[in-house]
Amino acid sequence: MSRRSLLRALGAGAAGATLAGCGVPAAFVEPGDRAGHDSSATDPTLHFANWPLYIDTDDEDESKRPTLDAFSRRTGISVTYTEEINDNDEFFGKISPALMNHQQTGRDLIVISDWMAARFVRLGWVQEMDRAKQPNVATYLDPQLRTPAFDEGRRHSVPWQSGITGIAYNRKKLGREIRSTGDLWADDLRGRVTLLSGLDESFALLMQGNGVDITRWTADDFHEICEQTEKRVRAKHIRRFTGNDYIKDLATGDVLACQAYSGDVIQLQADNPDIEFVVPEEGAELWAESLMIPNLARHKRNAERLVDHYYDPEVAAELAAWVNYVCPVPAARDVLASAKDEETAALAEDPLIFPDDAMRERLAIARDITSEERMDFTKKWNGIVGL
Repeated sequence: MSRRSLLRALGAGAAGATLAGCGVPAAFVEPGDRAGHDSSATDPTLHFANWPLYIDTDDEDESKRPTLDAFSRRTGISVTYTEEINDNDEFFGKISPALMNHQQTGRDLIVISDWMAARFVRLGWVQEMDRAKQPNVATYLDPQLRTPAFDEGRRHSVPWQSGITGIAYNRKKLGREIRSTGDLWADDLRGRVTLLSGLDESFALLMQGNGVDITRWTADDFHEICEQTEKRVRAKHIRRFTGNDYIKDLATGDVLACQAYSGDVIQLQADNPDIEFVVPEEGAELWAESLMIPNLARHKRNAERLVDHYYDPEVAAELAAWVNYVCPVPAARDVLASAKDEETAALAEDPLIFPDDAMRERLAIARDITSEERMDFTKKWNGIVGL
């Protein structure tokens, strides 16, 4: 299941809208009620919740996580690491009762997609981090990821990994290049194209194909892509809407082009060099999944230290070499470039891990769907997708 998969049913969207409605939502937590007693000084532990397959592991022993183990050796802090986040909304449902009732979640650090992180920030469910105690974050965080609209100054969140939603295609089987989003709608691709099913996953790239500035898109822009997508569904141009299962369709040749994530395509290319990833001429969405410290976390200082550990360029490089997503620490590129292993050094030149300047000019972070918009927009989109 996709780490960026989103609302699979209107019920989840309605629940989110109820919590984060107009004005001050009923579940909102005031700033003065977010911090708990920090036991970090006397209890060298922390609980870190993440997604599956999202951290480096030892080749010979998958229970060992080299970058995490190095943190424990250096600091003496023992980390309980759980791969318990399989879907943003599922995890929201798991910990929201505690957060809205001013109770501890049992977790000191979590990783969620930025569209969901926006909801946590609006609700006041996460604490500000002390950047004075995070010199690596302050120095090395990618400038393009520093100022998301939902979290001014990145005070409550720090990207764990980033990525690009663009287009993947099989150049050999298609027999031509794809350069723009509009190329997906050519006659020779009828019935051989898939789009991502989640609204938050799909809308930005489709809007960019219409020339929209996704940092300030409007409701009219949204309704326009819905109308266009409905027509293409009726014409059977779009084969289906997918989660991460587009990977199988593309690998087997059932699909020739699709919306895709940069990190997935790197893995596909290892088995099939004919698969290419495109940041369209009109642009593509840059997104992140971010580390956050929930309210009343018992080990806030320890969690801040772990976040800063992963912004050491040496550590960031080791993690990037394993997960193959866009690294939020550009300085890690030089570390990888100096590696003795040729395959590792080659990663420094991969624009899907370290986008070059020309690619960055075509990347943008979409403004979030507001709480007021979400229920109606999700209902409309899910009706088209068939959720």
